[in-house]
Amino acid sequence: MKLQHMLVGIVLAGFANIASADLDAWTDYDISSTVSNVTTVKVDSNMIDKYLEGIRTTWAPSNDAAIALGQIKSYNIYVSELANSGDFNVVLVVTMDNIADMQPDKARYDAFMKKWGEENQKKSDAVVVTYPDIRTITGEYLLREITFK
Repeated sequence: MKLQHMLVGIVLAGFANIASADLDAWTDYDISSTVSNVTTVKVDSNMIDKYLEGIRTTWAPSNDAAIALGQIKSYNIYVSELANSGDFNVVLVVTMDNIADMQPDKARYDAFMKKWGEENQKKSDAVVVTYPDIRTITGEYLLREITFK
């Protein structure tokens, strides 16, 4: 009987430790104001180079224009070494200083289109229409970095 009471005590103590382990934002960790828009993409087998070729002439230069205008902070492209495993094999990341940078804004749009230009937009439109033949967007996420104190 004493063993049962001791085991019950150990289990209850374990639950108490779990309950007291909750962390508090800005006390135990900081939440970055920087926000990253992450898109996961499943590119068909043997088509990753073709997809990269397309985003090299569309997505990347448009992000370069946005960086030059101060509209985004950075962008990254990640490709899985195991291209045929999992739900995605390419990850596209665009990082902004804050969530406000994602809000619609005519002045920002006009500045971007002036820098990007109609000719680049036409080229981009021609390439992008081929993407459904080789890829599927599997997810989109809005992430913030967490830093423990």
